[in-house]
Amino acid sequence: MAGALPILLALAAWETFYYGPYEHKDLRDQSWKLGVYPLKIDGALETMVVDPHRDTLVLGKTKEQLESKFGYVSSIGNNSYVSHCYNNSSYRGTSALIIRDSNWMVVMKDGRAVKLVLAKGC
Repeated sequence: MAGALPILLALAAWETFYYGPYEHKDLRDQSWKLGVYPLKIDGALETMVVDPHRDTLVLGKTKEQLESKFGYVSSIGNNSYVSHCYNNSSYRGTSALIIRDSNWMVVMKDGRAVKLVLAKGC
């Protein structure tokens, strides 16, 4: 029992410093990445913008695995902004998906994600 107190204090301190939406070090976000906490996906997609390890959530995954992690993926034609960015980029002509209705585009090759791209400012 005495060993649990330092762990609880450390977790409480961590959550005090790294708490809130759009904080990639938040314990809820970290737990969602591990698949043990049901974080709201749209909030997680926003947090991915500042997460330096966001690629690990996507790279190497199949369409089915992406759907399992993010709920659903869309085709490029379902989002006019991302479609515009895609058509005016070096990725044009490659297989790509959009995570949910976000601006996150996933470039696919041989059925696996090879690049995660934030379609912004194109």
